[in-house]
Amino acid sequence: MVVKEVPVVVVVVTKRYVLTALLLLIQLSATHAAVLPEDRADALYHSYDGGGIEISGPSILVRKGDDTSFSVFANHYVDNITSASIDVEALGASQYTENREEQTVGIDYLHGKSILSLSHTNSAENDYVAESTHVGLSMDMLGGLTTVSMGFSRGSDDVFRMTRVDGVKVRDPNFAEQAERRTYQLGLTQVLTKSLVMAVNFETVTDEGYLNNPYRQVRYNNGGANGFQVENYPNTRTSRALGAQLRYFLPYRAAVHVSGRVFEDDWGVTAVNSEFGYSQPLGDHLILDFRYRVYSQTHADFYRDLFDRPDQQNYYARDKELSSFSNTTMGVTLSYEFIKQGWGFIDKASANFSYDRVSFEYENFRDIREDPDVSYNLGEEPLYSFTADIVQFYLSLWY
Repeated sequence: MVVKEVPVVVVVVTKRYVLTALLLLIQLSATHAAVLPEDRADALYHSYDGGGIEISGPSILVRKGDDTSFSVFANHYVDNITSASIDVEALGASQYTENREEQTVGIDYLHGKSILSLSHTNSAENDYVAESTHVGLSMDMLGGLTTVSMGFSRGSDDVFRMTRVDGVKVRDPNFAEQAERRTYQLGLTQVLTKSLVMAVNFETVTDEGYLNNPYRQVRYNNGGANGFQVENYPNTRTSRALGAQLRYFLPYRAAVHVSGRVFEDDWGVTAVNSEFGYSQPLGDHLILDFRYRVYSQTHADFYRDLFDRPDQQNYYARDKELSSFSNTTMGVTLSYEFIKQGWGFIDKASANFSYDRVSFEYENFRDIREDPDVSYNLGEEPLYSFTADIVQFYLSLWY
């Protein structure tokens, strides 16, 4: 199991969430209260390359309804992962590959001015199996100018650890842990004027069980050299996040949006991110989107890059995603609607390409990989930084 960095809204990203938020954007963009999502099919290819980790794979989403009361969907998502991250290299391990597959099925049911949504997701890889169920409700109010939404998700994860027996990688028979999480969501969307829309969202998440990575280790001062021991996290975590967005439609067919989000948890992590975006149609078939995002966070209370001794405190971590760091993202999306008036059973179709460049700067996580040309004193190694490239291409058909 490997922790991956992906610059989406999630603050601390574990592998079961890697890049899935990118696909959810496709689903959510078609969802408005009291109006069922349109029948459509999406074929997505995604790629992430950064920090010694490469992730790529396809995803297929199909949605179909009766146009009056319900819409069902199914999604199959694949991550093909090759990892030689700094955590792997620092411990002298070799590059490895693995595969993660995720399936989601769901239904949206329309009744009056409300939509009830139900979905179930299963995600499986060699050392992690996750199940989650989500229920959501959205309601139109005040003549359709106000939409209130709420949601609840419950997940249950089985955590394993891989080992080698007679040269073959198998699950360690002496290691099996579990984790559970509950997510509560509340949202408000308000049409302020004919050109200005505001959205506010609040989310709280509770995690319980085995919450750390069974492979990652902290380092400590072992007589002037690096010593290592497996991380030890608290078995509970509660987080809260509040976000807001304003979208303004310009008179010349373009639109701008600004958004912000604040996050805190009882591990001592606080985070702030903000984003600016601009959308510009080019003729009748093309739409060009630009975005710029800034993110920063503080470190967890029990995080240190270098401990003085083993078992120095009750809990200890050296996960760079729990350190103090910041990142900036610049991205562009080009959408081409190549069928507008219908063709056979297809009502319309679009091809979409998206690229994001992300720069990570860590403030108290050091690069301890050995350099044959340079030697550093313990605890004075250079701070770690890297860039990542995220590419998406997806084809959407409405029918």
